[in-house]
Order: sequence, then C-alpha cells, then structure tokens
Amino acid sequence: MTVRRVENLEPIALAAPLFEPSRTLFQALKTRQTSRTISAEKISLQALSDILWAAQGVNRTEGPFGIPGRTAGSASNSQEIRIYVLTDEGTYLYEPEPHRLTPVAAGDIRRLAIGRGQQDAGAHAPIRLVYVVDVERFQHAGFPEPGLYDPEIQKSYYYVDTGLIAQNVYLAAASLGLAAWFHNCDKEAFAEAIELGPDLKPLFGQTIGYVGE
Repeated sequence: MTVRRVENLEPIALAAPLFEPSRTLFQALKTRQTSRTISAEKISLQALSDILWAAQGVNRTEGPFGIPGRTAGSASNSQEIRIYVLTDEGTYLYEPEPHRLTPVAAGDIRRLAIGRGQQDAGAHAPIRLVYVVDVERFQHAGFPEPGLYDPEIQKSYYYVDTGLIAQNVYLAAASLGLAAWFHNCDKEAFAEAIELGPDLKPLFGQTIGYVGE
C-alpha cells in the first residue's frame, strides 16, 4: 500500500446528480440492506456523483444560519463530517461545494477503510468511503450552543451526523441498484497514511459497489 505524491492525480469535477432514473424513496427503503459481498466491478462516475450528493451535497444555497444547506443535517449546521473517497488510484476529499473530488494521496489504500481483521471482506470493491470529523468546525457553527465546545457532547453530535450521512448513502445506493456496507475503519493507519491533522479524526467507513457472488 504505497502512497505516492498527490501531484499524480487531478481533481475530478462531478456531474450534477440525476434524479429521474432512480427508484422512489419507499422503493429504496424496501430494498436497503447491508451487503458485505461486493464485486470489483467499477461503478460509473455518474453513480458516484449521485451517491456523494445524496450523502451531503448542497441542496439549497441558503440553509440555517446563512450557510448553504446540505442533504444531511449537522449540529447547528456545523457540517463537521468530511467524506474521503478511496479508489484503486488514490484517495480524494469530496467537496460539496463545488461538488468535486480533490486528490489527497495517490495509491490504493482501500484496505484501510475497514477495521483490522475484516480487510478481506469486499476487499476489491471499487469505492470505499471514510468519514472523518473535523472537530474544529464546531467552533464556527451557526449557533454557539454550549455543547459544541464539550468534547463528550461533540461525540454524540458527530456520531449522529455520520449516521445521517451513511443512511443517505445506503438509500442512494439502493435506489441505483448498488450494494453498501457501513463498517469500522483502521483509524490510526488511515490517519497516518494521508497525514491527517490533529483536529481530524477518522470515524467509520462505508463500502459501495455491485453485489458480488
């Protein structure tokens, strides 16, 4: 798992999400499930774009406290959860504004998006997400309520906010006929591999792709 210089990768502009071909919300809820057996078949860039927008894309320019709103809520609209997208070519940061992938590191570290001892499950899935909390974002939330400055209460906020995003991913994947699996990640190894700062803490991973045999 060699991480090369990020200069080997270019930013990826994501197309606007498609709404018409997808299943209805209730159809997606009916088919939503965890699938640990996921094939190596690649998904289209359009499908990835749709899933990331569903995860936490901008759905209105004026949200709470004058900050653009997203598809997943967050404590006082702090938007403290980052999504890292891991592919066979490299690791990218999803930027909801302007809906693109910004390269972070070249090289395949998808195995680090899952907890130790489970790396063989879905090991060749095309896309793995890692959810990372930026705790410094709480300092700039729209409403300065006391809990945003309490480390223990912060945990409850960012765990819930991650869950909201992960469920959006589950439903978006189900609507597109794709599989998804929410799981732990190798927190220390992932943080070291892409040199996360002290305010950035990996939380969980989620694997996406076609159902395998």
